[in-house]
Amino acid sequence: MGNACSNNLGIPPAKGPNAVGCTDFMMDHTTQGTFFRLYYPCQESESAEKPDWIPCREYFNGLADFMKINRSLSEKIFNYLFGSFKIPAYLDAPFKTNEKCPVVIFSHGLGAFRTLYSAICAELASQGFIVASVEHRDESASATYYFREKCESERRDEPLPKTSVSAPDNLVEEWMYYRALQHGESEFPLRNKQVKQRADECIRALDKLIEINSGISVQNVLQTQFDWTTLENSMDLCRIAVIGHSFGGATVIEALCKEVKFKCGVALDAWMFPIDEEIFPRVKQPIFFINSEKFQWAGNISRMKKLESALIQRKMITIRGTVHQSFPDFTFLTGNWIGKLMKLKGDIDPEIAMDLSNKATLAFLQRHLGLEKDFNQWDPLIDGKDDNLIPGTNVTVLQSAI
Repeated sequence: MGNACSNNLGIPPAKGPNAVGCTDFMMDHTTQGTFFRLYYPCQESESAEKPDWIPCREYFNGLADFMKINRSLSEKIFNYLFGSFKIPAYLDAPFKTNEKCPVVIFSHGLGAFRTLYSAICAELASQGFIVASVEHRDESASATYYFREKCESERRDEPLPKTSVSAPDNLVEEWMYYRALQHGESEFPLRNKQVKQRADECIRALDKLIEINSGISVQNVLQTQFDWTTLENSMDLCRIAVIGHSFGGATVIEALCKEVKFKCGVALDAWMFPIDEEIFPRVKQPIFFINSEKFQWAGNISRMKKLESALIQRKMITIRGTVHQSFPDFTFLTGNWIGKLMKLKGDIDPEIAMDLSNKATLAFLQRHLGLEKDFNQWDPLIDGKDDNLIPGTNVTVLQSAI
């Protein structure tokens, strides 16, 4: 897809000691199933290809709908701007590690999908984690898909036109696009319902990984080349975390409340609105809020502060010069003026911001998952000790609001 409009733009390669592979997994084929992109440490490969960042044109259409712009026009623009970019990981490369891998489930933001946070997910995989980046089916993704079984007439009238995705012959691809708020519709009931579904989807993805780790044979609806049996006994299931951005940050908190197998969470510029505050006392795991400088506001920060605890570590830092879109990959893929015009870039170099966020995350994961790595060299970042960090928040919150 796409002609390069790149001139040195691109998602930075991961910095850890492992090469990174990625593959997609869907089971079962309906909306009730689980769908995620898996990032994992892999064997170095000369032949393996890196997949397109935007998997197919339907995702461009979904982004257009989300941004309320014309599909055919925006497809051309998006394809020109982003169509040539690749994920910094090798598609379906063989899994390889010398030790059991801790596990991260990742939850995307509103209007995003499973591939848009590859800089974060690939970095974690390069540092020895297995990461499942869930694509949510709660109508908060720009676009996603599932399959339905062919009806009798469709079986008779073969062949159907080739779709964007490879799947068994008895199934038809169905696309699900972002659902905008209806005129006059109250937002909280929709978002609260969605955040609960999103947490369930994160837990379902984890359950699938636990099955795969135990050697249970799984049926991936997507016909990939990856050998799932190589993941048997590869995961350290005592060391599992959940990470997410924006709506995914809210999903982190909901998932921690629902599933004790998640030992800690990292919420990247969390949007707290969708969560019912009554769950806050039931969240017993450590949480790390990593915020951008430009997105947060007093009401949102005061909800984060309601999770503060004398007994459980709840940390917060703010990265100077960042915007809300400093966490997804878009921040690396536009030049300065387009990036700032579309609020995809802040004042800070995006690689410096991403590096700080990833290192602080790794230090927090080492501390709360009990990892035997060297990520503790970045412990000062957890307390905001860096020229580009603010300990806590840059937002003034009245004590009476908490």
